Amino acid sequence: MERVRDVSELPKAHLHLHFTGSMRPTTVLELADKYGVRLPEALTDALTSGEPPKLRATDERGWFRFQRLYDAARSCLRQPEDIQRLVREAAEEDIKDGSGWLEIQVDPTSYAPRLGGLIPALEIILDAVETASRDTGLGMRVLVAANRMKHPLDARTLARLAVRYADRGIVGFGLSNDERRGMARDFDRAFHIAREGGLLSAPHGGELTGPSSVRDCLDDLDAHRIGHGVRAAEDPRLLKRLADRGVTCEVCPASNVALGVYEKPEDVPLRTLYDAGVPMALGADDPLLFGSRLAAQYDLVRRHHAFTDKELAELARQSVRASAAPEEMKGKLLAGVDDWLAQPV
Repeated sequence: MERVRDVSELPKAHLHLHFTGSMRPTTVLELADKYGVRLPEALTDALTSGEPPKLRATDERGWFRFQRLYDAARSCLRQPEDIQRLVREAAEEDIKDGSGWLEIQVDPTSYAPRLGGLIPALEIILDAVETASRDTGLGMRVLVAANRMKHPLDARTLARLAVRYADRGIVGFGLSNDERRGMARDFDRAFHIAREGGLLSAPHGGELTGPSSVRDCLDDLDAHRIGHGVRAAEDPRLLKRLADRGVTCEVCPASNVALGVYEKPEDVPLRTLYDAGVPMALGADDPLLFGSRLAAQYDLVRRHHAFTDKELAELARQSVRASAAPEEMKGKLLAGVDDWLAQPV
């Protein structure tokens, strides 16, 4: 068998990781026991077996089931020390996978009821990120995401808050949850506020629905990056547009298969996007539910799409270039990618 380099040693940036979904399974189980939370059987089985729950979110019932498991895990986060633990462990896991920069995505309104309100919740999260980054050495920032299932006015509130705390480590603004609900253009004002405040625009699109969702993110939200974006592969003209504009797709291949967007890992159109010149940043999305973290995404691309080490190195470079990391950090990571590729095999 051909010898290859260890992808966990490849320097990279992680741009698509959701807050609750970043938790370790053992942490969820321990917190559930601590607070007396009764977890759904499907979630408990998945956490104890290491096998992702069988999910198919391509219909609304399947998406609801996914959200139910996600909400159950989130209900275990009740105190500031739980938030601190989650962030520290997420940083530790990323470092093990070769990440030098992490942008973790969070909707603080989801945690506000148990943490004293929206502003206290956001400050607790930002403090945890600052502490974890300092203690672990991982470059770490926050992307605040609005929920497209909620009213656009809520998104505007979040956008203003994100801009207000930009000097505390918020670098981008996103839009998550079921993209079949809530038109992108309904959130254009929130994204305008965020962009005017200097934040990256990084909405989800092109996962559960087709290329039109990606176009909406470009046309209505002036996206710098697209969360997922894989369905753009179905439209060659859209691929060219993404490539020409240098819009990075945050592709999460294990997640795409786990949620039924594609049947098998080899069906995810990674090669199509790559060959079209669309920048990509591989992400783990929600490793708590999908069972694989960042380095595993690179392994998947190698095994199922025959990406060479040279091509994996280019994917890592693309993730770094698309990040909000300071130029000095980008330079350090890019030099590290060159060093990784120069290693003998």
